Amino acid sequence: QQVVTLGKIDTVSACLRKFRGLAKFLQELWALWRPRGEMASRTRAEIESVVASKLVDQAKAGDSAAFDALVRRYRDRIVALALHLTRSESDADDIAQEVFLNAYRALPNFAGESEFFTWVYRMAVNRALTARRQRDRRGETTMDDPRVEKAVAIDAAGDPVRAAELRRTYIRLLSALDRLPTEMRTTVVLVALQGFSHEEAAVVQNCSPGTISWRMHTARKQLKKALNAKTVGAKPLGVHCRKLSKEFRELLKD
Repeated sequence: QQVVTLGKIDTVSACLRKFRGLAKFLQELWALWRPRGEMASRTRAEIESVVASKLVDQAKAGDSAAFDALVRRYRDRIVALALHLTRSESDADDIAQEVFLNAYRALPNFAGESEFFTWVYRMAVNRALTARRQRDRRGETTMDDPRVEKAVAIDAAGDPVRAAELRRTYIRLLSALDRLPTEMRTTVVLVALQGFSHEEAAVVQNCSPGTISWRMHTARKQLKKALNAKTVGAKPLGVHCRKLSKEFRELLKD
């Protein structure tokens, strides 16, 4: 039997003052008394949702530090997303800055019908695809792919032989990824490289989870076919697949 301590009474009182709506108060009260075992069984996505929701509420109430915490929480992932979609480091940084500035301005109107991170991801995807189309129309190309160099720097662990092998493999892999249709490529980046569930990616791309599943299945078949095709001077990727980083193995798993 649990004993109601003065500290818990004070916490409940604070909940009452903080939340005007009965539903929110009951949710907070349940979180306070929830058994430890059940808290431990929450998924990472559930914990992330709870933390982000509290930060959003605080930011909407005028707490600038809470919004700064949201930026720190998601900025690196937004930059990585934009980099995969634009292939430009400068564009990726600019897009992240623009997305969070727009999110801050629109925060008072954010109704919470979707998760905060899917909201900002949707903005980032739309902005990144626009930037990519603009670069393509201007005929701008990049000789060196920053995605390749970043991945090799992390995954080669200072081994020059492995770095050379990974560089060849990653160039082929990312070139095949870039040849996918735009919506399919975006799905692959969200699910395989960013770790989104099919349901979360469906919210960002405004489609059904079934569509996301079909895109992933089709994309993986096309990537495997492209990477294992005979190319002059290149080995099939299959023999090296076990050496790839986790996120790139996700592109090819069955």
